Amino acid sequence: MPLPRETLPPDTGGSREGSEFTPLLRDVREQQLLERRTGWYARTIAVNALGLAAVGTGMALLGDSWWVLALAPVLAVLCARTAFIGHDAGHAQISGSRAVNRRIGLVHGNLLLGMSYAWWNDKHNRHHANPNHIDKDPDVAADVLVFTSGQAATRTGFRGRLTRHQAWLFFPLTLLEGLALKLHGFQHLRRQRGRARLVEGALLVAHAAGYVTLLLATMPLAHALVFAALHQALFGLHLGMAFAPNHKGMDMPDPDSEAEKWGHLRRQVLTSRNVRGGFLTDWFLGGLNYQIEHHLFPSMPRPHLGLAQAAVKAHCRDLGIPYAETGLVDSYRQALRHMHEVGEPLRADI
Repeated sequence: MPLPRETLPPDTGGSREGSEFTPLLRDVREQQLLERRTGWYARTIAVNALGLAAVGTGMALLGDSWWVLALAPVLAVLCARTAFIGHDAGHAQISGSRAVNRRIGLVHGNLLLGMSYAWWNDKHNRHHANPNHIDKDPDVAADVLVFTSGQAATRTGFRGRLTRHQAWLFFPLTLLEGLALKLHGFQHLRRQRGRARLVEGALLVAHAAGYVTLLLATMPLAHALVFAALHQALFGLHLGMAFAPNHKGMDMPDPDSEAEKWGHLRRQVLTSRNVRGGFLTDWFLGGLNYQIEHHLFPSMPRPHLGLAQAAVKAHCRDLGIPYAETGLVDSYRQALRHMHEVGEPLRADI
């Protein structure tokens, strides 16, 4: 499965769309914000690995006590850090070598999280190419949740009931996301071939075996079952909280809209939302709070996203392009309001 492109989208020559993005790209390159931060990522990976090892040690020391459950939220947070590292590797932010990025992604995705790196890359590539596009972005395809009135109109029975109340159910449903990611990983193996399938499958099995062994070797069965449930639920919730603010409630292009003519700049800016905040927000959301900058420059290292924000804001202001940015709580409010409005016609039919 190919990795995400390591280069930025090509210029479109003398077109208006190309000329809109080119000055910003030139400015960012002049500031050297596309240069990789290998040392920063090495420290981040090392600190995360030490944190995981410390939690494992704590599980061994506290396993006979119910106090061991206090480590489940800590492990969930560290697993989210692990997912963010895998995400950055997939965007070639960590290394200039495709092989190195893939190895980092396989370790942090398949081995440590039980999530298929190839599955995620394929899905995430298509999302970045056409964010929020009704027909082209897999992240807004009708599934458990729906994101357009057209999708909602086809929902009946149990799925219709879900859609009616999907805004209220969104965060409870994210509690299952950790398990869903593992399921998608094993399902994706059927679409892989040869050595890639063998490597991914072996690492997924190794994760499952290692996770079960760690739990049963450090604590009684009852403790292990409660710990696993709490850990996986909080991990899924954390990921849901990191990804929910990014695009939900923003423009959703479709094949018949003028948005089909948008160039890279407008396609990425008008469908994305940033979240204001300081160091804690950056840490908690893994840099995804700079969603606009991340989508414009997917290979930009995470610590440079905030540094690029001023230039992106100024460029959008000069072109009269809306730049969406809000606080963390309000970002959830906007996303949930959109999902609530999508389900309104079904509630009206009751």
